[in-house]
Amino acid sequence: MELSARNQLAATVKSVRLGTITAEVVLELNGGQELVAAITRGSAEHLHLQPGDRAFALVKATELMVGIP
Repeated sequence: MELSARNQLAATVKSVRLGTITAEVVLELNGGQELVAAITRGSAEHLHLQPGDRAFALVKATELMVGIP
């Protein structure tokens, strides 16, 4: 699959928690950092997301905030 999105992060599905309408998907990036995505339950079921699956986080944003410690 090819996409025009440039912000693609390779990840592994760590967990999927299905709610009534949405699903919370925790992705572990290479290096151990985690991203949490809220997607529709239908999308999670359509993708058959399971812990251990390889996935990509695709970031589409009009604004990015940067902070310093």
